[in-house]
Amino acid sequence: MKLLRFIVALAVVGYAGWLAWPFLSPFLEGAGPDVAASRMGAEAQSGGELFGFLPAWTLWAGAVGLYLVAALMLGAGNPKAAVAYFLGFIADAVLRLAMQQGGGDAARSAGPTTMAAPEAMGGLPVDPLWLVLGGLFLLGVLVVVAGRRIRRKREAGQLNF
Repeated sequence: MKLLRFIVALAVVGYAGWLAWPFLSPFLEGAGPDVAASRMGAEAQSGGELFGFLPAWTLWAGAVGLYLVAALMLGAGNPKAAVAYFLGFIADAVLRLAMQQGGGDAARSAGPTTMAAPEAMGGLPVDPLWLVLGGLFLLGVLVVVAGRRIRRKREAGQLNF
C-alpha cells in the first residue's frame, strides 16, 4: 500500500508541475527574477476575469497549490489528502470548463491547460476535456484508496508498529 501511495503522490506532483509549467519555465530557462516576474505577471494579467469577478490565475494557482498539498498529505499518510485533492480538482474543472465556454482571455492563454478541438485530435468521438477530467477523477479515486489506512486487529499486549 505504501508503494501505491508513493506512486499516486508522484503522479499528483507531476500533474501539478505540468499545470504550473507556464509559471515555472522562466526560472528554469535561466531568466533573472525580474524577467520571470514580468512574464508571470503578463500571464496572470492578460486574461481578464472568469464569471465577471474571479481572475483566472486564482483558480489556476489554487488548483496547483491544492494538488501539491494533497500530494504532501498523501505522502505523509494522511487520509484527508482526498479532500485537498478534490478541492483542487474542482478548481481545475471550473477553470477548464470556463476555458471551453470562453470564460476569459487568460483562460485561453493558460498554456498547457488549453485543450485542442476534437477534430485536431484525430477525430476522437469524445471531447478531450471530458477525457482529461475523467482521468483526473480516477486519479482522485486512487488518492482515496491510497490514503485509507488498513486497520488490523491487534491482540492484547501487541505493540503498535
